[in-house]
Amino acid sequence: MSFAPTPKSPISEVTFAFLDTETTGLSPAGGARVCEVAVVTSRGGARLELYQTLLNPGCPIDPGAQRVHGITDAMVAKSPRFPEVVPKLKEILETSVMVCHNAPFDVGFMTAEFSLAGHALPAMPILDTLPLARKHFRFPSNSLGNIARTMGVQPEGWHRAGNDVEMLRQVFDKMLAQLAPKGLKTLGDLLKLAGHK
Repeated sequence: MSFAPTPKSPISEVTFAFLDTETTGLSPAGGARVCEVAVVTSRGGARLELYQTLLNPGCPIDPGAQRVHGITDAMVAKSPRFPEVVPKLKEILETSVMVCHNAPFDVGFMTAEFSLAGHALPAMPILDTLPLARKHFRFPSNSLGNIARTMGVQPEGWHRAGNDVEMLRQVFDKMLAQLAPKGLKTLGDLLKLAGHK
């Protein structure tokens, strides 16, 4: 049985849910929607489960966004709508720590989508690898793809949600290994290193 993590939880016992979204545009405030979501979970460095699906956003995908991720209106036409995947996402996230790269982007979209579906995004710790990278590493660029290459993770199929979460999981594991000498034992230690109060 999974449990909701607390700051005192040993890192080895925490389930991390690495999440990425692909979207129809840049901002939910401007009416953009999620057209793909992926979550891969791990605990103790072991990969557990990948959940990935295209989503019918109910609106056209902006050409600029399409050039980034390659997802077309035709590809999502018969995909589920976001409310249909809420139960599965809640099941995954409720007992996990969500990990994103540039979390405000993905969390902003997920919060908006959950709200439009009549739900609240599960209350869980959220860890952003972007401030971790900025505070504790020196990469030429802090984009996920560049960090992955620098750390020896091959960024294959970048800018599709399933590939991005797998890349993020591997980057995160390498970050944890390098941060371990800083006394990294609990979730609270990790959140503090990432700049959480």
